[in-house]
Amino acid sequence: MNLETAEREMTEMDRLFDRLFPICRSITGEGLRQTLDILSEYVPLERFGVPTGTRVFDWEIPKEWNIREAWLKGPDGSLIADFRRHNLHVVNYSIPVNRKLSLEELRPHLHTIPHLPDAIPYVTSYYQPRWGFCLPHRVLEHLPEGEYHAYIDSELTDGELNYAHALLPGESEREVLISTYVCHPSMANNELSGPIVAAFLYRRIAAWKRRRWTYRFVFVPETIGSIAYLHRFGETLKRSVSAGFVLTCLGGSQPLSFKQSRRKDSIVNRLWDHMLKSKVIDGRTRPFSPANGSDERQYCSPGFNLPVGQLARTIYGTYPGYHNSLDTKESMTIGALYRSVNEIELLLKSLEADVRYRNRFPYGEVKLDKYGLYPDMNSPTNWSYSTNEKQDRRVQLSRILHILNYSDGEHSLAEIAEMCGCHVLELAPLAELLVEKGILEDPAGERRSGDRESDAHDRVSPEAPVPGA
Repeated sequence: MNLETAEREMTEMDRLFDRLFPICRSITGEGLRQTLDILSEYVPLERFGVPTGTRVFDWEIPKEWNIREAWLKGPDGSLIADFRRHNLHVVNYSIPVNRKLSLEELRPHLHTIPHLPDAIPYVTSYYQPRWGFCLPHRVLEHLPEGEYHAYIDSELTDGELNYAHALLPGESEREVLISTYVCHPSMANNELSGPIVAAFLYRRIAAWKRRRWTYRFVFVPETIGSIAYLHRFGETLKRSVSAGFVLTCLGGSQPLSFKQSRRKDSIVNRLWDHMLKSKVIDGRTRPFSPANGSDERQYCSPGFNLPVGQLARTIYGTYPGYHNSLDTKESMTIGALYRSVNEIELLLKSLEADVRYRNRFPYGEVKLDKYGLYPDMNSPTNWSYSTNEKQDRRVQLSRILHILNYSDGEHSLAEIAEMCGCHVLELAPLAELLVEKGILEDPAGERRSGDRESDAHDRVSPEAPVPGA
């Protein structure tokens, strides 16, 4: 990808961010539907609605929440909090209220972050009827005694919970799951980074010349949405998903971070380790834990136990803007989202390349000179090929011999690459060359379950420029 294309893509990301940021999202309601409407311009989403009261495993779809207006006025009539100024000013899922209260009566309904005195906190009460306002702590400290007017024009009605997905078919029906959430109001890293990266990943993968895997992109409200999705599609995912990633918190300056799948032997765990060993990604690894995180907890719940990990950059709970108004585009940066798209695409290309080939001539070594693949000039200082004038001190030959020896249907190309001290995408062109010459058998579309399912796709450079980097 050249610099002009990179700048154009980042500009599109920036525009999408600006359209999505002001929307008051929640786990149900018009804000969620409006968000899916906008994302549908980038990804051809199929939409679903689950009615209020529907049982989804141990959960029940709550009433749909919508809000039109909300404000809190002080004794002198001045605005203390205003939903139109910032939608975090209202506790998400607040019931309607129109009351005049003393400061003492009001205090239980006010929420702040004392150690971040200028931040407006993000507070929710999805499953218990409450109302409240969120303020900078500095404002709370200076509230005078007197009569306050609290007004919230909201409604909780029988409606539905919405989610959406899109499938990009490949040569195999085996799937890679890409899931992200679309339920937080105006926050950047903790909300918009995931769906924006997912949308642009979809466009990148749709443009590939070849897809061995089928890719399933899922956009859900967090937790209750993924549970509802699994309630409808869980058995399908158990049959078809061989690898998956939950995308969250992909802005910020931290290296890409991978939270492992619950399944220790999963292809996603193994391939991430390979990426780090081969130093094509500067990343770090987090162990699986059900105690925190995002929707990987649902995909990895014991009844499903899907091979799904999580990708993040500046991780939830580790930065000042987590779940408050300090989580802005400036603190996250569009450049970080662009780098996340590049690195995750590289990871997915590596997944495509990680094939378990079979040597069609496994008895003894293949006579490679018949195929122009053995150096026909050998000396202590030079090994060259008359067919392509390649002089690389037997690096190519060594890699070919490794591929042929371990292409037994048991070893993946990434495992062979580690034996050669290189990355799987460096071996993939040689494997494809061996397929073209009829020496290797390409098992495209013939995958087995779990950790043993992987294949390859067309090679493009894994590097992409980041404007201003």
